[in-house]
Amino acid sequence: MTSSHDPQLLKGVLSLLLLHLLAERESYGYEVAQRLQAVGFTDVLEGTVYPALARLEREGRLATRLVASSSGPARKYYRLTDAGRDALAAGAAAWARHVHSVDSVLSRPLPTAPQKGS
Repeated sequence: MTSSHDPQLLKGVLSLLLLHLLAERESYGYEVAQRLQAVGFTDVLEGTVYPALARLEREGRLATRLVASSSGPARKYYRLTDAGRDALAAGAAAWARHVHSVDSVLSRPLPTAPQKGS
């Protein structure tokens, strides 16, 4: 089975994705994983999402609350804190700079034949 996204790239951007999804609306862990899968991150499973959510909570970027569930134990809902909103804004700006820099290299035309080293 092949991964649809480079695991190293995903590792670097997962926190930013989680912060953005939770800025859109409060969610519980399984729902966040489903939302990631729905936008194309089909290889991101709960086993990846839950540790990242716990880390963001420890860092003070997320707050939680327990909500009773009719279909089992209470669910832990995550929402952004002010620090989480700040981290999202800074991370989104850094990501935009990164994408611009990478694109500036990858958009260059390639020569028709490989160039020999100097």
